[in-house]
Parts: sequence; structure tokens; C-alpha cells
Amino acid sequence: MHPNTRTAFPVRRALLAAALIATALGAAAQSPAPAGEPSLKALFDAAWARQPEAQALQARREASTAQRRAAESWTPEPPSLELNHRTDRLLRNDGAREFELGVSVPLWLPDERRRSAALAEAEAAAVESHADGARLRLAAVVREAWWQWQRARIDADIARGQLDSAQRLAADVARRARAGDLARADQHQADGAVAAAESGLAQAEAAVAVALQQVRALAAEVVATVEPTAATGLPTAEPELDPKTTGDEIAVHPALAEIQARASVAERAAALAATKTRANPELTLATTRDRGAAGERYGQTVTLALRIPFGAGARHDSRLAAARADVLEAEAQLAIDRARLQAEQDAARARVEATRVQLGAAERRATLARETRGFFDKSFRLGETDLPTRLRIEAEAAEAERQAARSRIELAAAISSWRQALGLLPQ
Repeated sequence: MHPNTRTAFPVRRALLAAALIATALGAAAQSPAPAGEPSLKALFDAAWARQPEAQALQARREASTAQRRAAESWTPEPPSLELNHRTDRLLRNDGAREFELGVSVPLWLPDERRRSAALAEAEAAAVESHADGARLRLAAVVREAWWQWQRARIDADIARGQLDSAQRLAADVARRARAGDLARADQHQADGAVAAAESGLAQAEAAVAVALQQVRALAAEVVATVEPTAATGLPTAEPELDPKTTGDEIAVHPALAEIQARASVAERAAALAATKTRANPELTLATTRDRGAAGERYGQTVTLALRIPFGAGARHDSRLAAARADVLEAEAQLAIDRARLQAEQDAARARVEATRVQLGAAERRATLARETRGFFDKSFRLGETDLPTRLRIEAEAAEAERQAARSRIELAAAISSWRQALGLLPQ
């Protein structure tokens, strides 16, 4: 054997291992998603059903309905029954007796009923806005876990293809070594490539298992039957958006709507606090039956009384100042979050556009690499190209396929992040 040929063996074996996995990489990255696997929307729905906000939502709605009914009632508080009995039995015991029966009815302050109803309506809207905001916050967590899982699965598919190709290469090298066409050193190189591919697959499957546990923590029942080592393909991405789409054109962002609802509650609470300058007046209607001494006839009287409390003073000022502070805080938070969400939307849109350009470039590179591989494969069979050049072209094609596969995932994840920034739930 020529000395130069012997020296070139390690390089040639490494390039050969990379060359034979190129086709496996492309097939793993482009295979269709298997039927029956959970979707992003199914995962989100299952995760939302487990959330404390979802489980308490109906009870909060019932509380809001009861509060609205209370604001629409004729009195701010239920009427009260008064019973009084007076006697001189413990002192003189002359037979003096008095029995009083009355009903005391609290009264609304001027404009208090209308503002209480407005506050009840604002709090009912705040319950729904809070639930929408909680859904959106959960959607961010679900999307992050979902796409980390999909990235890990694609990496595992590629590593699995590398192992299959390395095993086929090792089998071919072993056959040719037995025939005397290749040296035992070549077989060792091939076996080493198999060992490296096994190590890479184990690492990739461990990453899939970790990502799957994160998904199962959100909704175990949806992915209970999914195996960490199951072969997968590219998942279906969320629907595309028009590049000119803005948050205002779609709907009010749930995060802003939640803060706006909180600000509305604070404003109406401040208006109600300004109205309640004193405790509620009370109207009392009572009847009294009494006698002055034993043997006298009982007399009957009727009492109509109005109780008007004095002003609350410092207590009222404290409640009013606290309510106005809540209004100012909510308005300031609304301005900050509006600017932040606008920046997030712009950044997400730019990321989608950049990732789409990156995907186009990666797919063009993969197409060119496949065509170039065909050219050099033909010239290699004709003896016009040496083996190192042929293997280098195969390695470049493999890397191009890998980059294209990852770019497809990143574009789908970028679109999902853009929908999150616009306040849209998973679909």
C-alpha cells in the first residue's frame, strides 16, 4: 500500500461516515408528522383545564352575578328586625310593660346605587379579562415547552438517521475488509463512527425525554402515550399571519384588556368611594304596645324614624385616596405594557421575516448541495473525482439538509411567538 494512501485513511473514513448519513438526514427532517399525535392546541386546552384560574372561573362568575343582583336591589343591605321588651319587674314590679316590634331598612345614598351597579359590571368584566390574561400567560409557557420538545425530537430523528447510516457503513466496510479490499484500520474507523453515533443518539433521546417531561407537567393525559424515542417529523405549524397584521387589527390584546379592566374597576371604585361620604341612612318603622302599671289597658303607638349618620371624615378620605392611587397605578401600568407589547410585536414580526429569509437560503443551499452531490457522484463513478472530494461534497450536503430542517422548525416557532405577541391563543 502506498504511504500517502495509508496516511489519508483517517480523513477519508471520517468523510465517508458523513457522506453516507446525508440521505438519512434529509428523510428524517422531511418525513410527515405521524397521525394521532397531540397538537399544540390540544396540549393548551388540556393544560388550561388543569389551571386554578380555569377551575375557579365559574365560581367567580357566580360571585359577579350575585354582586350585580345586590347592586340592583332596593336597599344596600337587607332589612333588619328589631324586638324590644321593657319591664319594671326587677325593681318596683308595679306591672309596667312595653313591647316594641320594628323593621329597619338601610337606604341608598344619592347616586350610590348607580355607581355600585357600574362597579359590579366592571368587576364582572375584570373576571373575564383576568381569565383571558391567564390563558395567554399559559399559552406562552405551553408554546415554549412545545417547541423545545419539537426541536429535541427533530434532533433525535437526525441522530437516529446518523446511527442507521453509520451501521450500514460499518457493515459494508466489514464485508470489504473480509474480502481484502480494505484494511482492519478502516473497519475500526467505521466501528468508531457507530459508537459516536450511538453516543449522539443517546444524548438526543435524553434531551427528548427531558423536554417531554416538561410537556407532561403541563398536561400529562395528552402525551401519556407518546414515547420519548418515537420517530417523528415536522409538526404542523400554527396558521400564518399577514406581514402587515397588527395587534389592533386582530383584537384587543388580552394583557392590555386585563389591565384596562383593572383600571376600570379602580375608577368606578373611586367614584363609589367619592359618593359614600357617610354610612347608609336607615329608615325604621316600629309599633309599640305598653302600659304604665298593672291593671291599666295597653296602649298602641307607631314610630317612624330616620337615622342619618355623620360624615366619615378621615376614614372616607383614606378610602378615596387609596382608590385614586389604584387608578393612577393601573393607568401607568397600562402605558408601560402597551409600549412593551408593541416592541414585542415588532420584534416577533422581524424575527419571522428574518427566519423566513434564512429558511429560503437554507433550502436553496440544500437544493444546490443535492444537485452538486449528483454531479460529483457521477464523476466519481467515472473515475474523474477522487474519494476525499466526493466525501467532502457529501458532508456539505448533509450539513445543508440539517440546517434546512432546523430552519423549518425555527420558522414555525417564530410564527408561534408572533401569534403570542399579538395575543392569539394556540390553534
